[in-house]
Amino acid sequence: MQAVLYICHGSRVKEACEQARFFVSQAMADIDVPIQEVCFLELAEPSIEAGLRACVERGATRVAAVPILLLTAAHAKEDIPNELAEVKQNYPDVTLTYGEPFGVHDEIVSILLERIGKERIAEDAMVLLVGRGSSDPDVKRDMGNIASRLQHTYPFQKVDICFLAAAEPSFEQGLEMALASGHKQVFVVPYLLFTGILMKKMERTIKKLEREELILCDYLGYHPNLRKVLATRVQEAMEGEEYVPTYATHTK
Repeated sequence: MQAVLYICHGSRVKEACEQARFFVSQAMADIDVPIQEVCFLELAEPSIEAGLRACVERGATRVAAVPILLLTAAHAKEDIPNELAEVKQNYPDVTLTYGEPFGVHDEIVSILLERIGKERIAEDAMVLLVGRGSSDPDVKRDMGNIASRLQHTYPFQKVDICFLAAAEPSFEQGLEMALASGHKQVFVVPYLLFTGILMKKMERTIKKLEREELILCDYLGYHPNLRKVLATRVQEAMEGEEYVPTYATHTK
């Protein structure tokens, strides 16, 4: 029997975890699969081990594990596969397949434009797209791709990228360059799924600067467009071949 295991990141901020659970509960209605469970990589319960166990206890013989992550980086390439590899040893008769994060998608670019709000964009406006950040070069490449798509969708004067951690330019560097550019509007757009410590840090930083041209937009949130992308990722995962994590390093 087929199951889908949705793997969210997790957060110390309770509201962020509640948003993730609510989004997945809505997304489940779009997926015609008898067994569906949600779990978290870290900082929240249930764990991946508990999520997979719940699937098996409900009768699953095939589990499609789908990461609820924006981009493909260390969590998707290493941390989740390592955890799945370890837990899977307890269920040798269960077929495991593994899906992709949301990735670069025009449905997500349309959410960014919605968060900015076309009705308030002046002629001399730029966007500072802010990612979580990662040492994985694929993340910087993908963020650049998203920035290009956003500028193609709407003719902003400029769309720059920066990161909150582990990559450059940093958020602070991005703000400094944006303010030095002289644009009358700088839309600071968080490329984040939910509220949390990073979002609150951005709010404090921008409030402290007290610059009229800086306009902090809302994070992506669990938008209906993301449900469409997730449904595609789930279908891909269910149709995939049995997954053996390349990066698995854990052993029992």
